[in-house]
Parts: sequence; structure tokens; C-alpha cells
Amino acid sequence: MPQATREIKRRIRSIKSTHQITRAMELVSAAKMRRAVQNVLATRTYAQLGWQLLSELSARTDQSRHPLLARREQIKRLGLVIISSNRGLCGGFNHQLTHRTNQYIQKNREQNPQLEVDLVTVGKRGRDIMLRTGHNIVAEFTKADITTRIEVVAPIAKLLISDYLSGKSDRVVMAYTDFISPLTQKPIIKQLLPIVKEVDLNLGSARVAGVKQEEQAANFNYEYLFEPTPDAVLENLLPRLLEVQLYQALLESDASEHSARMMSMRNATDAAHDMISSLTLAFNQARQASITTELADITGGRAALGA
Repeated sequence: MPQATREIKRRIRSIKSTHQITRAMELVSAAKMRRAVQNVLATRTYAQLGWQLLSELSARTDQSRHPLLARREQIKRLGLVIISSNRGLCGGFNHQLTHRTNQYIQKNREQNPQLEVDLVTVGKRGRDIMLRTGHNIVAEFTKADITTRIEVVAPIAKLLISDYLSGKSDRVVMAYTDFISPLTQKPIIKQLLPIVKEVDLNLGSARVAGVKQEEQAANFNYEYLFEPTPDAVLENLLPRLLEVQLYQALLESDASEHSARMMSMRNATDAAHDMISSLTLAFNQARQASITTELADITGGRAALGA
């Protein structure tokens, strides 16, 4: 019995150490989440309005005005950017994103068995998972813990635009996790090139921004005047707003990652607390049983001496 109590005490000490670690990680993730959420909310409206502008321009502007508006009749090569995390311990954050990405690739390959997919990864976890599933990764970019400058997306945007203009990619999409709330994050696929009027690539799900896509589109029934010329405006506007979309996707992913990690560590902390309570009860019961056995032995010995 003493051996059993010593083992239980050892397990309690071990779980208490784990409890302290997960609690500390929860607090760190909560602080990072608050900062990331502030960043994503500060730019979300601008990014949404910029994308709506691009969508309306693509619908009202002649495709010959700019090559980023030109649509390819046959999609032979697909460029796909996947934005994941660098570290784990964030629940199903990366698994859900890569699963949604694989669903999208499989669906497109069912329609076009000859489709080639070139992946551009941002974040180590997504890169590792997609490598294990046999996908072709043509480029990988490092990802900061919290994105603070739009300049970090310039190399990614330059690569995507260059590949599209040169014909290496016939369509470019990005996969990232959209931040809805600290409890809810949703992996989505968004088409970047060619720039077309909003296309739903997420199995019928609406963009979570508090406004439906139909209501958003209804706000943009305008005529556009270009100064100095349409070509000059489009040449500067289109790449810039594409960078904004990539930057916003990084911010959404940051907020989603730290929210997922905070909840994962909170669940681990609660589980450790429950295990400590259960083991403490088991320890007290074992100690009580040991004391009862010793008292019974003493009582029996005394009775034997008295007889």
C-alpha cells in the first residue's frame, strides 16, 4: 500500500507541472490573440471593400485591359497558397486547413484529371503535412508569429503574379483560416487570379463578416471613371489590392491560430486539474485504507496478547 501512495504522489507532482506549463501557454496565447484580433479587425473592412472593388471592376471592365483580368479557357495548372502555423499545440487548426485544401484539390481533379497543382506554403506545419501527402511544393515562405507589416507579403504576391502572367499557373487560389470568434475559426479557399466577381469555393458557405455576399454586391452598383487612363489605374491598383488580400489572410490566420492554441491549452489545463482532483481523491482513499489496515493489525495483536 505505501508503494501505491508513493506512485500516486509522483503522478500528482508530474501532472501539476504539466498544469503549470499549459496554464502559462494559455496566458501567452491569450495575449497574442488579443493583439492579432486587433490587427485583423483594423484592416478587415478595407480588405473587404478592396476585394469588392476588384470583383466589380472585373465584371465591368474589358478583360483585354489587363492580363490579371484575363480568364483561361482551360485550367491545366493550379497555383495554391496555403497559410498555416509554424508550431503545433493548437488543436485541429492545421489539420482542418489541410483537409479542406485536399478536398478542394480532389474536387478539381475529379473535373480535370490532368490538373497539376503547385503549392506555395506559408508556415512549417502546412508544408510538412502537404509534403507527407505527396503534393508538389514549388516555394515556401517563413511566417512570423504575428504579422505586422504588409511588406512581408510582397515576395509572395510577386511570385503568384509572375507565375500567372508567364502561364505557369492558369488559376491562383489561397487557403487560410478565417477568424470568426475566439471559439470559431473556419478554413476557406479564395480565388485570387484571375480576378473575377466573387466566386464561392467553400461548399456554399457565406463569408463571415456580418454581411451577406448578396448585400455586399448590392452596394456596388456604380459607374467607374479612370484617371489618368484605365491602363495606368489597373496596372497600379490590381497588384496592390492583391497584396492586401494576402496580408489580410495572414492576419486572419494569425488570429485563428492563437485563438485555437489558447482554447487547446485551456482544455489541457482543465483536464490536468480534473486529473489532479481525481488522483488526490485516490491518494486519500489509499492512505485511509492503509491506516485502517494498520489499526486493524494493532487491534488484532492487542486482542491476541490479552487472550
